Amino acid sequence: MRTGHELIIATKKYAKDFTAKSWWCILSTGFLLLAAITGTLWNFHWAAKVVCSIFAGLLILRFFVIYHDQQHHAILPRSRLAEGLMRVFGILSLSPSSIWRSSHNHHHNHNSKLRGSHIGSYPIMTKEQYLKSSTGARIQYLFMRHPLTILGGYFFVFFYGMCINPFLNDPKRHFDCLIAAVLHIGISVTLLVLGGWQALLLAQIVPHLVASAIGSYLFYAQHNFPTVSFNDKAGWTYEKAALESSSFLKTNPVMAWFTANIGYHHIHHLNARIPFYRLPEVLREMPELQNPRTTSLNPLDIIRCLRLKVWDVETQQMVSLRHLSRVRGAANGTGP
Repeated sequence: MRTGHELIIATKKYAKDFTAKSWWCILSTGFLLLAAITGTLWNFHWAAKVVCSIFAGLLILRFFVIYHDQQHHAILPRSRLAEGLMRVFGILSLSPSSIWRSSHNHHHNHNSKLRGSHIGSYPIMTKEQYLKSSTGARIQYLFMRHPLTILGGYFFVFFYGMCINPFLNDPKRHFDCLIAAVLHIGISVTLLVLGGWQALLLAQIVPHLVASAIGSYLFYAQHNFPTVSFNDKAGWTYEKAALESSSFLKTNPVMAWFTANIGYHHIHHLNARIPFYRLPEVLREMPELQNPRTTSLNPLDIIRCLRLKVWDVETQQMVSLRHLSRVRGAANGTGP
């Protein structure tokens, strides 16, 4: 059983895309997405329009993971056309290339570290840090991890977090973030003027709400699950972070297609150059990766993940606010 760097080397033979298949995934998903958005504007029954709107959101989610793979150079790494198309999609999906690449590459290089992992990911506090923090710092921390914030990822994670905030912090470096925000507002106004509130709701707001909410939760659950592990710099290695701090999120075949296999996250973090459509192949052929730390989209698993708030260094596990209350009660002599 290979471990450490040897395990990473063993994945390199899978880190090669099939050009025709990569283009097929991009073009077929793009065609279906355009058809779904057209369906929200066509003279269909309102129920059919709603179905098209939700379908469009799921296809934006799939296209986003494909975009994510191309930004990692896992697919079509030498294609200028693919790079151009994906940059356009990044702007349209409120995740411009400049901020996505910088924040996401940082995330891969600092995944599961107790310090520095907040860039490109959800923040992590230890139990001690949380208990010593000010009320304002706690509110901000809990807001960023709150289920409603994740559900409203369209506004909080993408529109503000990936567009407005990066541009305000560094206008020159993230000018494409301003373009994304202005273009998004422009498209919304155009839909409202030409098609009315229904066109705006079904062709723009609902698809982005669906894609952003699911995407924000997936990213949360991939690194915030009951058996996750976090480390200080001294105990951190890249492969350990991939296998112990990145989940295998089990989905049915339909959701695996819409999420472009992003649930195989432990393998993706082990080698981000592996194309998304080859991740199941890696799991089948490498026994070292077949016993991952898992979660799922089962409602009970979702609740278990969302309850996790801080890292308890003593017990080496993520714990809930209810657990913190018991700890503070016991320390003050008021607990059971």
